[in-house]
Amino acid sequence: MSQQAEEYKTPIYLVTGFLESGKTSLIKNMLEDEDFSAGERTLLIVCEEGEEEYDAKLLRKANTVLQEVESFEDLTPNLLNSLNQRILPERVIIEYNSMWGIENLFRVKKPDDWELAQMVALIDATTFENYMVNMRQLMSEAPKLADLVIFNRCDENTRKSPYRRLIKAMNNTCTIIFENKDGTSDDGVGEEDLPYDMKADVIEIKDEDFGTWYLDCMEHPNRYDGRTVRVKGQCFNMQNLPKKTFVFGRYAMTCCAADVGGIGFLCRYADKRPKTDTWFYLTAKVESGFSVIHNRDAVILLEIKSEPAEKPEEELVQFNP
Repeated sequence: MSQQAEEYKTPIYLVTGFLESGKTSLIKNMLEDEDFSAGERTLLIVCEEGEEEYDAKLLRKANTVLQEVESFEDLTPNLLNSLNQRILPERVIIEYNSMWGIENLFRVKKPDDWELAQMVALIDATTFENYMVNMRQLMSEAPKLADLVIFNRCDENTRKSPYRRLIKAMNNTCTIIFENKDGTSDDGVGEEDLPYDMKADVIEIKDEDFGTWYLDCMEHPNRYDGRTVRVKGQCFNMQNLPKKTFVFGRYAMTCCAADVGGIGFLCRYADKRPKTDTWFYLTAKVESGFSVIHNRDAVILLEIKSEPAEKPEEELVQFNP
């Protein structure tokens, strides 16, 4: 090889939150998930003793060594280096008590071949407001830095939209998930969080908001049922479509420039089918129902009118946070 391979870094998965926020349950699920755990030698550092414990059988099956740390003072560079040399982990999971302070953890020198891969902040929705009132600075440390924020123990009384806006104000790049007591989960996005006016007679979707609109339609089709939208896109061909329909959409870059594909919705045209490869504004009534192109419930567009349009400044839709 002409170039030396990049040095392998042992990924650290940091799971943090206050006592009884659900950290142990999440890590158990991680270890049981075959998509996440494929036999890698794992070092699990547990920094608090909660009500839930790790079953020795699960640890053996997941090829995981458990190291308990009773106080922050014990979490030293010497300890981490010793564990690294003795266990030779292929990945590290840290269950961290937020009461110890996230910034304190980051100041602890880690082995040179360890690298933070993902940080998850767990929040108990039933105590969130109380903690924000009484320990705001400490409570805010983890969400500010996390890649993923999970609110658990949610129910119909959980104020998801305000909580989501508060976290996004701290960290606008993180993903937020609300885990409900009935076993379901959702993103907590309310109409007031969307970048377009859901109360308008005709909802205007800007070019840069197409991705947001598409994803929200897929996740919450009933939200748009009976609404009227005006949005710019193109006509796409697909085989075996119902009569007098086409696919209205755009091309999207899902992760990188090499991964581009079409996204869109089934549209029933009013008079004649639009030409392919031309840009136009579509004003349409929205129905929620089964979509043959998605093989699931989604939105279906009923054309009211089409108007010629210039192509967007950015032709590819990008799914920005």
